[in-house]
Amino acid sequence: MQIREAHTPSYYAASAHPAPERPALNDHLEADVAIVGGGFTGVASALSLAERGYSVVLLEANRIGWGASGRNGGQVLAGWSGEGELVKQLGPKAEEFLWKTRYLGNEIVEARIQKYDIKCDYVHGAATVAFNNAQIKSLEEEYADCVEHGFGEFMSLVDGPGLRQHAATDAYIGGLIDRRGAHCHPLNLVIGEAGAAERNGVKIFEATRVTKIDHGASPAVHTDNGSVKAKHVILAGNAYHMLEKDKLHGLMLPAKTYVIATEPLGEDLAHELLPDNLAICDSNWVLDYFRLTGDNRLLFGGRCTYSNRDIDDIAGELAPRMRRIFPQLEKTKVDFAWGGVIGIPLNRVPLIGKVSDNVFYAQGYAGHGVNCGHIVGEMFADAIRGKETGVDLFEATRHFRIPAADTIGGPMLALGMTWYRMRDALGI
Repeated sequence: MQIREAHTPSYYAASAHPAPERPALNDHLEADVAIVGGGFTGVASALSLAERGYSVVLLEANRIGWGASGRNGGQVLAGWSGEGELVKQLGPKAEEFLWKTRYLGNEIVEARIQKYDIKCDYVHGAATVAFNNAQIKSLEEEYADCVEHGFGEFMSLVDGPGLRQHAATDAYIGGLIDRRGAHCHPLNLVIGEAGAAERNGVKIFEATRVTKIDHGASPAVHTDNGSVKAKHVILAGNAYHMLEKDKLHGLMLPAKTYVIATEPLGEDLAHELLPDNLAICDSNWVLDYFRLTGDNRLLFGGRCTYSNRDIDDIAGELAPRMRRIFPQLEKTKVDFAWGGVIGIPLNRVPLIGKVSDNVFYAQGYAGHGVNCGHIVGEMFADAIRGKETGVDLFEATRHFRIPAADTIGGPMLALGMTWYRMRDALGI
């Protein structure tokens, strides 16, 4: 019998709503769709399909939201990672898709929060901030594109003094504010959606590791102690699953990222630091991000590592970075520190497609999973219904496969990211 791992000891786990410990699968079931993975993609897909009348079985190796979906920065940002590469390869069709779906994930999340009364501290407002003129120029171009495509009402460009009205720091020279962006308690969101999926008939099993998949007209998903025979299968394990190596191995490398949460700041200090409660990320390749939580802590994340090396003292690494941005927090204690793995394809374009005609996969959101996982759930539900979706668009994207990724992939990526850190430091 497999033992499920508990949620990482994060602020999110400490403040999560109660959720049942679901049983492991010890049976042989049949369903329209079998889903592997209980993060945002898996749960969002399950709920989308159940709302359309499909029978769904979802299998999670640990607990719902155990991976990145329950550990991330909670920023519900617009768009996709790797957009420039997608347009470079596929042209106007990709550009049309990207603008069409820019805020689709936000819309899906907000509709579900309202429909299913999900409490997850959801707040509108985000900003991308710049350290140098090159980054400002990039934000100016993004702003102009947003205005051209009808999103200008949500956006505003600000200089350094203007930004200080939204964040009490002198660290940046300007930024782009997006009032349609948002942030939330991601673990409570995925827990709430899983409960909604179950109320719509989805069967969820935890502590259930998938060992292999038999392909064919009716693929079978095998676990340690059971199986699910289905018409369609969705692989939604992101950085953690190791299935279908012939198709997917070597296309994505895991990066470790870390987060801290301070003690409660109190309303006055919290409002002083972030007066309109924006979620903020900087424009560096190796970026930092921060926001307030529902109980007025500052949550600060970043310090990605790409060499499979764990940081022993997470707070010791991140707190000085936080205090460089906000010296006001010099004496503020850190109550929580945790880490996790995100999946990053080398060209930053998410890996979305089919292993076979009826087995779908999605992974490698490169930090955009809250938004994009929900979009992909709708894409898969539509694809299973036979409707045209963006799955074929992503599947047509060329990805670079790293030979012997397990042994040399990490060092290669670490070397590449050292170069990007140098670019950040040089302001290029």
